[in-house]
Amino acid sequence: MTRVLLIDDDVELTGLLAEYLTEEGFEVRAFADGREGVKQAVSGAYDIVVLDVMMPRMNGVEVLQRIRRECKVPVLMLTARGDDVDRISGLNLGADDYVSKPSSSGELVARLRAILRRTSTAERSEAAAEIQAGQLTLHPGSRRAIWQGNDLDLTGTEFNLLEVLARHVGTLVTKEDLSVQALGRQLTAYDRSIDVHISSIRQKLGPCPNGQSWIRNQRGSGYQLSTEG
Repeated sequence: MTRVLLIDDDVELTGLLAEYLTEEGFEVRAFADGREGVKQAVSGAYDIVVLDVMMPRMNGVEVLQRIRRECKVPVLMLTARGDDVDRISGLNLGADDYVSKPSSSGELVARLRAILRRTSTAERSEAAAEIQAGQLTLHPGSRRAIWQGNDLDLTGTEFNLLEVLARHVGTLVTKEDLSVQALGRQLTAYDRSIDVHISSIRQKLGPCPNGQSWIRNQRGSGYQLSTEG
């Protein structure tokens, strides 16, 4: 049974979510305190974390920072609708995806299952052949990325995106295809998740010798991994 950790100080909402997730076949534990949430998240006892941004004392962004210092457990952020600052901050710090509040329980479950599907797919690909794209080498089984001879520290979602681009190196991949193949869900209107994750990958790769980015976009329609710079 998939184990879900809920970290949210809204006790009433958490109770409703826990009840719904339990009915959907998840095993759920909830904590209202950020510090205890961090302790639980890094314990290795959970398959995925649902984390609210707006919490007293230690907010969700700080909780996420502390989690990412110690482990790569998948994290789904709950953000206020229209709050791009929290959303982008969360994605930059390694959140796998987000859901805006208020949202339907069905949407939350769909996002959770999308993250878990791609995590499970990665775990099943132990024997997958390495992918070579110029100075980039990806090992899908171990989720290891090597860039210019050095290990590249990527979040799970960043690895998924870079893997899709590397499999289509030199070819434009639309944002719609990236969302389906890397995030496991359809791209929605005004969704900037792909752009934020790509921006983070670009920073980690650094610029080409000519000053351009190794990952190039074409008028916002998609992205392309280049091996020439």
